[in-house]
Amino acid sequence: MAMVSFAHIFCKSISSENEPPNKNNGTNAGRNPNDLLKQRIPKSTFINKNRKKIVNPTLTAYDISLTRTLCSYIDSGNLDKAVSLFEEMPLRDTFVWNCLIRGFTNNGFYEKAIEYYQTMQNVGVSADNYTFPFVLKSCIGVSSLREGWNVHSKVIKLGFEFDVFICNSLIVMYAKLGCLEYAESVFDAMPVKDMVTWNSMISGYVSAGDGWKALLCFRGMQVEGMKPDRFGIVSALVGCSLEGCSQQGREIHGYTIKFDFEFDVKVQTSFIDMYGKCGRLQLAERLFNRMSSRNIVVWNAMIGGYALNGKPLEAFSCLGKMQLADKMNPDEITLVNLLPACAQLQGVLLGRSMHGHAIRNVFLPHLVLETALVDLYGKCGELKLAKRVFNGLKERSLASWNVMVSAYVQNGWYWEALNLFLNLFSMSISIDAVTIASILPAYAEVASIKEGMQIHCYIIKLGYSLNTSISNAVVYMYAKAGDTQIARQVFARIVFKDVVSWNTIMMGYAIHGYGRIAIELFSKMQEEGMKPNKSTFVSLLSSCSITGLFNEGWEFFGSMRVDYGIEPEIEHYGCMVDLFGRIGALDAAKKFIDEMPLVPTARIWGSLLAASRNNGNIDLAELAAGHILSLGHDNTGCYILLSNMYAEAGRWEDVKRIRHLMMQEGLKKTMGYSTVKMNTKAYKFTDGDTSHESTNLIYNV
Repeated sequence: MAMVSFAHIFCKSISSENEPPNKNNGTNAGRNPNDLLKQRIPKSTFINKNRKKIVNPTLTAYDISLTRTLCSYIDSGNLDKAVSLFEEMPLRDTFVWNCLIRGFTNNGFYEKAIEYYQTMQNVGVSADNYTFPFVLKSCIGVSSLREGWNVHSKVIKLGFEFDVFICNSLIVMYAKLGCLEYAESVFDAMPVKDMVTWNSMISGYVSAGDGWKALLCFRGMQVEGMKPDRFGIVSALVGCSLEGCSQQGREIHGYTIKFDFEFDVKVQTSFIDMYGKCGRLQLAERLFNRMSSRNIVVWNAMIGGYALNGKPLEAFSCLGKMQLADKMNPDEITLVNLLPACAQLQGVLLGRSMHGHAIRNVFLPHLVLETALVDLYGKCGELKLAKRVFNGLKERSLASWNVMVSAYVQNGWYWEALNLFLNLFSMSISIDAVTIASILPAYAEVASIKEGMQIHCYIIKLGYSLNTSISNAVVYMYAKAGDTQIARQVFARIVFKDVVSWNTIMMGYAIHGYGRIAIELFSKMQEEGMKPNKSTFVSLLSSCSITGLFNEGWEFFGSMRVDYGIEPEIEHYGCMVDLFGRIGALDAAKKFIDEMPLVPTARIWGSLLAASRNNGNIDLAELAAGHILSLGHDNTGCYILLSNMYAEAGRWEDVKRIRHLMMQEGLKKTMGYSTVKMNTKAYKFTDGDTSHESTNLIYNV
């Protein structure tokens, strides 16, 4: 939506509805091109189909008919003929140059527009306040901040620095090229601001992901007595979505009702989108159901809301209603919104059918859709498909790189994630907070403390050290690497600690056996007014399990429902089975599983199997393994553990039977491997591996 409002703002800023004052009285410069043509061309003047034959030969000083022909070519998109005619014209003033620059810009030939602007300057033709908006738009098109600075300098030199028409274009240019501070400088220096000015600044904040500033700017516009229009409202709602501010969104909703924007389809769609992204699905549904007519954008917003809030079945139900009730077929954005729902259902076949639908309907290439496909396949564990889509991208955005890195990390391919991140880094692509948050778990799993410190320094350099989510990941990275002291220091420096911050530091101590410290942190967390959640108790119970603190663990488990109103889930029951196993109470663990209100999963039986293995109870291990095998999960680890137990007990016939079953199911023991880093790239080696060209050198290390 931010992109839509940006497009409108720019188009509006260069339309005749916002015509700037004439700074060159008595000349052609600074005049509206259409009005100027009406005044220049007498009614008796016309152009023959053969443009070389000009009727009304008295117009020789400045051939108006040639200018009109030029504009006609430009308006029809025939730029080759326009350029040929332009080169033949004996007199080319600012108006004529502006016409050609406008033609190149509006047809997407941004480099040509800039080239002709520069030529215009070189031949001594002065630019006016109609020249610069088109040139600035072309600077956006070629992503050239340097050229934008040069144009801005020329604007100041010619005395147009306070021209509202040009300043609006400067704000848009700086915002879209990622220099929001320059956009703010232009905005703050403007003595007069119109609606387009405010809308441009609000949209600039939205594009930069700063929802709070967008909302403050929206409020500032009202304080200044400016009545927001539909475009300002839409941008402000995107700001609400970015910050999860449903209350501010409801206030804006009241404003739209008061000033008759309530039935504007674009505004209604923006509200549905905002409520969905803020987790207020009931409000989104209520507004959706009240709409008398719905277009594909409205349906997409509702489908996206369901998927975003973890309601995949409702998302597909909404798709069915869209197709049956309104006879609409899904478009690219529909698929983008539905693919996360497929991931939530682990429906890789459903996702592949959508992939096929996209191919059949020629939706591809489509960068956003293809990025969503990479994300789907990664979350469903289909890394080969994810890599195939990623490698086939004709262009890659930062989002597509981030999604591929996350796919590797989520599936435990940490070295591949690190190598991909280093490739991204070597390409000098500016990374963002999402990139950092995606790669840090990989550093936590396989990197050394030294490498962890390097990425930490880079985070500080990028200015992300105040980002709570990233700081939480840094805490986990140091804790996982074994340096709980640095982890605690980073935790202490987090300005705005959330519940994840506390959970992370507690789990960090837990995995190294410091259960008592984790419990102390839980007490301190409550003292500071932080309410625990389900993950908090996973950290606590894990701490008690690893440290063998049975009484404390049992007490925390009991307090979940009674004191905190949190219903225990499978993860919590799994921790308790681990805790029973840790103290050797296997019969109590079995009774605990039998009395569970939830159906035991492979995670639960796996905990009992591991406990039975540690305590040498083959009968209970066989029982747990039988349940795991009946659930149809990956059986390799289960078979190997049983085989080892039989071997230790001297039951070789059972060992032979297990190995035969593994062969029948095509299961193989996962090979252990080591990793060696050479020139910042990691290589895997299995036992006796000699495949690498530098094998001798590596084995001598």
